[in-house]
Amino acid sequence: MYLHIGQNEIVPEKRVVGIFDLDKCSYEKRTREYLAKAEAEGVVLDVSGTLPKSFVVCDHPYHAQIVYLSQLSPTTLQRRAESLQLEL
Repeated sequence: MYLHIGQNEIVPEKRVVGIFDLDKCSYEKRTREYLAKAEAEGVVLDVSGTLPKSFVVCDHPYHAQIVYLSQLSPTTLQRRAESLQLEL
C-alpha cells in the first residue's frame, strides 16, 4: 500500500518510520538538530508547495532516511495511514 503525503508524492506505507507535527516538534533542540543534519545531507524533500505542517520520516534503500515536508496535517496523514491498515 502507498501513503499520499501531499502534492503528487506517495511513499510505500511500509517505509514510513514516523509522522510528526512540525509546529510541536520544532521546539525541541534535538528535532531541530535532526532536521538541520538531514538538510545538510540533502535528504529533506519539500513536497508541501506552501508552509509545511508536518514531516514524514521514511526508510530509503540508498540513504539511512528521507524526510518529507508536507502541507497536510499530521492528523490527516495518520488517518490515511490507519485507513490503509484497515484495508488489509
